[in-house]
Amino acid sequence: MDSDYKVRLEIFEGPLDLLLYLIKRDEIDIHDISIERITGQYLEYIQAFKELNIDIAGEFIVMAANLIYLKSRSLLPAEQQSPEEDSQEDDPRWDLIRQLIEYKKFKEAGAQLQLREVEQERIFARDGGPASPPDSPLRLGEVGIFQLINAFQNVIKRVEARQDVGEIFGERFSVSDKIDMILRRLGHGAALRFSDLFGEITSRVEIVVTFLALLELVRLKQVRAIQKNVFEEIEIASANE
Repeated sequence: MDSDYKVRLEIFEGPLDLLLYLIKRDEIDIHDISIERITGQYLEYIQAFKELNIDIAGEFIVMAANLIYLKSRSLLPAEQQSPEEDSQEDDPRWDLIRQLIEYKKFKEAGAQLQLREVEQERIFARDGGPASPPDSPLRLGEVGIFQLINAFQNVIKRVEARQDVGEIFGERFSVSDKIDMILRRLGHGAALRFSDLFGEITSRVEIVVTFLALLELVRLKQVRAIQKNVFEEIEIASANE
């Protein structure tokens, strides 16, 4: 494995985006979030970033510390809660909930503006429509880093549940080799299901390197990760399709 391979992605969003994704994935109301549950899920993502050697901003770590603090407060009996200055509320979640609600409003407003921009591009399109700029937002149906990490975690769990995961002594897999493999498999034009990308792989190292190769191809905009409907399996397709 390329031990010094470092992933730097421009498709990252912030910690509030990750929390909103976790809430949406579990189909719960923002007001009903379980600090204990969401803290555990958030820390799983931080661990995944660490395992994949992905650069993350310091704000992700700050949020992790804040969630752990809120979790510890929520586990204390009411009579042992430390009084917060200028706060008349007993529920330690409220400040976080307010942040999430406000951020969600701005995010939805931004999505509406993005949709209008796309519509305007279609109105004034010439010669078959303009090509997407290199740093354009995700197109409809495309997934981001959090969905991909979730799919990666599911692959790891399925492999480990089979109890046949192992590491062959001396095995080495390179990101560049796996990039070539993915491009060859997409060379026929048909999309590839995320789970099929890993096939019969039983080595955790090979799974990680294959996933890093996919992230690199997404970063280079050579492939697209698509989820046609919520909860459907992610598909990988050539960016030219």
